Amino acid sequence: MKPSLPGQDRTITSGKFLRLVIRDGWEYVERVNCSGAVIIVARTDDDKIILVEQFRRPVGKFTIGFPAGLVGDDRGQRGENIIKAARREMIEETGYRPSRIQKLFVGPVSAGMCRDMVAIVHASGLKKVGAGGGLDDHENIQVHEVPRQGIDAWIKKQVRKGRLVGPNIFAGLYFLEHWVK
Repeated sequence: MKPSLPGQDRTITSGKFLRLVIRDGWEYVERVNCSGAVIIVARTDDDKIILVEQFRRPVGKFTIGFPAGLVGDDRGQRGENIIKAARREMIEETGYRPSRIQKLFVGPVSAGMCRDMVAIVHASGLKKVGAGGGLDDHENIQVHEVPRQGIDAWIKKQVRKGRLVGPNIFAGLYFLEHWVK
């Protein structure tokens, strides 16, 4: 999912998950452990939107967003596709297994800062198969099932409580309204 670029990359520094690169005077980051990311816009049969809340260290706050994750980020998942990653992440984060996943859109996460591409998918036909919450204690994910008709008021309430809301929620709701068949 990463586009190839002309010219020569020079690695400035590298860590376990990220590499800082410079090309033609432009600094950006690359992930070293995956082929992309997926955001899952999930809706239950009774029209509730599945959102997740977790503390994010880079911003030092609790954030609200759609379930999401990296594609092929574990050794046993190299070559994983977007649909398999979305299904895996839904079960890990929310405890829901979708029977249907529809790819809606693929685009850059932040074209001025990284080469990462993110896929937005729609998950439906959800069946509760586990507790969710993430794979380990550092994720500590709380799952929210929010009625679609009241989601605007719910989001505003979360902002008043000091939560950061990922802008991808608004993109996902747009896709849900205008692109989902």
